[in-house]
Amino acid sequence: MSNKKKYDLLSQIQSPADLRRLKLDDLPELCQQLREDIIEEVAVNPGHLASSLGATEITVACHYVFHTPEDRLVWDVGHQAYGHKILTGRRDSFCNNRKLNGLMPFPSPVESVYDTFTCGHASNSISAALGMAVAAKLTKQHRHVVAIIGDGAMSGGLAFEGLNNVSSQPNDLLIILNDNDMSIDRSVGGMEQYLLNLDTNETYNRLRFKASQWLNSKGLLNDERRKGLLRLNNALKSALAHQQNMFEGMNIRYFGPFDGNNITELVRILRQLKNMKGPKLLHLHTKKGKGYEPAEKSATVWHAPGKFDPETGERMVQDSSREPPKFQDVFGKTLLELARRNPRIVGVTPAMPTGCSMNIMMDEMPDRTFDVGIAEAHAVTFSAGMAKDGLQPFCNIYSAFSQRAYDSIIHDMAILNLPVVLCLDRAGLVGEDGATHHGAFDMAFLRPVPNLTIASPMDECELRRLMYTAQLPGKGSFVIRYPRGRGVQTRWDCPLTEVRVGTGRRIHDGWDVAILSIGPIGNDVEQAIDLIERAESPATKGHCPSVAHYDMRFLKPLDTDILKEVAARFSRIITIEDGVRNGGLGSAVTEWMADHGYSPRITRMGLPDHFVEQGTVQQLREICGIDVDGIKGQLTAACR
Repeated sequence: MSNKKKYDLLSQIQSPADLRRLKLDDLPELCQQLREDIIEEVAVNPGHLASSLGATEITVACHYVFHTPEDRLVWDVGHQAYGHKILTGRRDSFCNNRKLNGLMPFPSPVESVYDTFTCGHASNSISAALGMAVAAKLTKQHRHVVAIIGDGAMSGGLAFEGLNNVSSQPNDLLIILNDNDMSIDRSVGGMEQYLLNLDTNETYNRLRFKASQWLNSKGLLNDERRKGLLRLNNALKSALAHQQNMFEGMNIRYFGPFDGNNITELVRILRQLKNMKGPKLLHLHTKKGKGYEPAEKSATVWHAPGKFDPETGERMVQDSSREPPKFQDVFGKTLLELARRNPRIVGVTPAMPTGCSMNIMMDEMPDRTFDVGIAEAHAVTFSAGMAKDGLQPFCNIYSAFSQRAYDSIIHDMAILNLPVVLCLDRAGLVGEDGATHHGAFDMAFLRPVPNLTIASPMDECELRRLMYTAQLPGKGSFVIRYPRGRGVQTRWDCPLTEVRVGTGRRIHDGWDVAILSIGPIGNDVEQAIDLIERAESPATKGHCPSVAHYDMRFLKPLDTDILKEVAARFSRIITIEDGVRNGGLGSAVTEWMADHGYSPRITRMGLPDHFVEQGTVQQLREICGIDVDGIKGQLTAACR
């Protein structure tokens, strides 16, 4: 069957306006075609699969009922939005999703007028949508605004801050809660259990809506009477049901839960709610991975499965038995090893036990590991509270998400110098997830904070040694950052020995130029030096630079002995890091040299002062000039 015939409905749609010309009876088939198209595309161009499959009916129904882009759909967590991209004129280019110069990995107004807000991190949709709803009122524009929140994002504190403000501002916002009981791993916490237990009768909601329409048509339902009736209604319903509805307790009308994978029912409900005044929340139960059996059975694995055979569901996993391990797995195995030795060690992660490999300790010691949901600030403060009373928490957060916990790091951890080991996974460039997910800023924003020790291992053995060091008595607040992906050593299971805090190491000696690196990018420096040395011949003798390489290992405190040695021996210095140039290692070295009266010529290599797009890590390093060739070029130029 040709693709055109197979996707006869989907191929007609170049914009939501085309979708709205379809008959309601056509929508179930359209949803099936949209699902199959997403599966076929993601099978060969990996991305986030299961969430978008579960949100297919919500996507189609919203664009069918609301007149986008004039009406605003504000997505929370871009994992849900592949169907949205395809229906909004990007189907032909979806094959380049997440690729260099292709579609962005998550919705962004930079890419499309249908993308109303940036949604790479969770829990911001309600706040952003409320802002748009208030803006529409103040500018007297008749516009519907819909926030679509899901994939565990309702556990985030910002979502509750938004809800609190929704209840106190005059607005007609519609919040759609896409409740699939999942984030990446299964969602946890009181809110998730509350949503599972919450039930409101559909017939009751329909009758109440019709009654409000009748009262409004008779002129009997002004704002004050509406609020009074709502309060009375909530009180009666709570008394009869023996259950308090949290949302209606905040004066947000609640509807549901309904089947979020029933397209005709969804369209009917949305049409009822479309012109209803005041804030309202529509609670929908969906199945993550809906319509694709392997993804339905194992939603965590199929959240982002990599390449797979869409017919058989077989994932194309490469044999990695002879490859170096992933940094996250070294973290997970080392954490368990340390926890067996040290009964004070506990593990904390905000909804990423599998992603950061804390599930390794969780499987053996479930009472000493805590998944706190999508709540990074809480993860840090919770860890600090345990540290205050004698435990030794290892709190693992993806670097980009740690930005959400900055105040907690300062106020709740660093001020008291509490012994929390903050492990920042996915530091540096992460690749196809793009600007919202690169761990670019951690060194720059953490370096000014007093009491923090900040380290970055060059390889897996260094990660193990730093983790061991961090949990020793008296080490205080300790940050270890490391990248996504594999390391360089297949024999990584080295003995656990202490690393003296604030010490680096000279890896390679030379006399023309010194290069100071921090973290795994030091391995690329070694490759560049090796290329320079192998290029030297009798004809070029004396023309190739002699390079000294220092692995600084600690951003804070800096190894001042190394800095004194480098300042005394070299007039040319290069610093390199896989974070932003402004404020990181290069800035720290430059400041130290200036403060101590040295004036070498310093070249700072790192990420530029703009957001880096999506692409493979290698492509992005080349663009930023911090790949092996870029390093080699800088070393050679330094000696001209």
